[in-house]
Amino acid sequence: MVLSLIAAGNSNKEIAIVLAITPETVKSHIKHILIKLTARNRAQAVSLAQRSGLLAEMS
Repeated sequence: MVLSLIAAGNSNKEIAIVLAITPETVKSHIKHILIKLTARNRAQAVSLAQRSGLLAEMS
C-alpha cells in the first residue's frame, strides 16, 4: 500500500494520513521497501516495482 501511494505522488505526510499512521512509521516502511528492492530512492523503487509487476499486483 505504501509503495502504491508513493507511485501516486503522495508525500510521507499524506501517506501517514491515508493509512492513519505516523510519518515516522511511513519513513520506516519506505526504508524497508528501498532495502528490499535495492533502490536508492523513492522514484527508483517505483520504477523497479512497475517493471517487476509489483504495482500491478497491489492495485
